[in-house]
Amino acid sequence: QCEGYFAWPHLSMVDTSVANEECVGPSSEAAGKASGCEGCPNQKACAEGEGRKEDPDIPVIRQRLADVQHKVLVLSGKGGVGKSTMAAQLAFSLAARGLRVGLLDVDICGPSIPQMLGLRGQTVHQSASGWSPVYVMQPASDGSDDDVELGVMSIGFMLPNEDDAVIWR
Repeated sequence: QCEGYFAWPHLSMVDTSVANEECVGPSSEAAGKASGCEGCPNQKACAEGEGRKEDPDIPVIRQRLADVQHKVLVLSGKGGVGKSTMAAQLAFSLAARGLRVGLLDVDICGPSIPQMLGLRGQTVHQSASGWSPVYVMQPASDGSDDDVELGVMSIGFMLPNEDDAVIWR
């Protein structure tokens, strides 16, 4: 099972996947001090306030996303329900309307977007402004000569082998 290291809204680096069942949450004032915290591997980090500290990358991310007018998040608490399929179809539908669309595949447990879109083996490129997405073209469904272009980023593009595990350090 793939669970996160993040506690919204602070996006801290406390590993919530190993927390005790009675966890009060890493962003709580009682974190690390409540009786349910006893024996938790995160107890010391939570007691020191690590869960309440904002990730230092958040201001940079906010600044870079400031020009993105609309952001849509497709998520579910269950695997295999069609999140990637839904996200890809929605992205292509919006792009077909002439909108500038990017699809970000953040599934670190099994990034499937590269395979779904026929982009296996593609890689992202480093540029002066960061990573450049991989673009996929699709013929317009209305018979016009205007191809639909979709910018795609996936952790799958950054793995040396598509079956490699994603390990964050």
